[in-house]
Amino acid sequence: MMANPDIRFWSRSLRGRTLAAIFFALGSTPGLQAGPPFFTDDPEPVDLNHWELYIFGDGDRMADTNAVSAPAIEFNYGVAHNIQLHLVAPIANFSSPSAGWTSGYGDTEVGVKYRFLDETDSRPQVGIFPMAELATGSSARGLGNGRTWYRLPVWVQKSWGPWTTYGGGGVALNSAPGQCDHGFAGWLVQRDIGQHLTFGMELFRQGAERTDGRSSTIANAGGYLKFTDNFNLLFSAGRSISGERHTVWYLGLYWTGGWAKPRK
Repeated sequence: MMANPDIRFWSRSLRGRTLAAIFFALGSTPGLQAGPPFFTDDPEPVDLNHWELYIFGDGDRMADTNAVSAPAIEFNYGVAHNIQLHLVAPIANFSSPSAGWTSGYGDTEVGVKYRFLDETDSRPQVGIFPMAELATGSSARGLGNGRTWYRLPVWVQKSWGPWTTYGGGGVALNSAPGQCDHGFAGWLVQRDIGQHLTFGMELFRQGAERTDGRSSTIANAGGYLKFTDNFNLLFSAGRSISGERHTVWYLGLYWTGGWAKPRK
């Protein structure tokens, strides 16, 4: 599934200062296996001719700044066997003591998830999920990165009964002023608790996003409440345990559906 990150990251600059905020959002059907509401993603794409829709909010509070993406929409669609298209369209909100509060459309995320190794009893599934963060938000107002940047991860997942574990990592390529290329990696373990609740915990490590920044490690916990096979509530919250200070959260609604055969 989702996973959609993602863990996801929105780099921003405001009044000459370059700031960074970490955001989530990261898809399977019907019933989630991984991805949102965590940073760590998974290799499992949406099934062929199926779709996922998330309406969500997420946020990252640092020492003296607060970045919130809400409302935001994530849409995933299975265009071929083992291939999923991905889109996130957010309203970005940013505040700091010096700049006050600003809000507007943020950077648009697009990507393609491709699983090239299926899971068996003895091996995990493996896939890639390259993404581009299109520079559609205003960097002058702190709502965007200023330049399109990219994330290139590899994800691995294995399940045993009610347990699922997944993780991996990759690199982010960001040439915007004040930003820098960096690596990231995460791992998560989650368990089904009855038929309606899944709970998981993750550790996510990220290198310095800014030329004057530091790396950070975030501990995060959350899951999803399954009302029906096609409708879920997702939630998570966490904070950094080393490096830069972050307090993060995610809350969203999830729908899924599709067609048994390709439409004509």
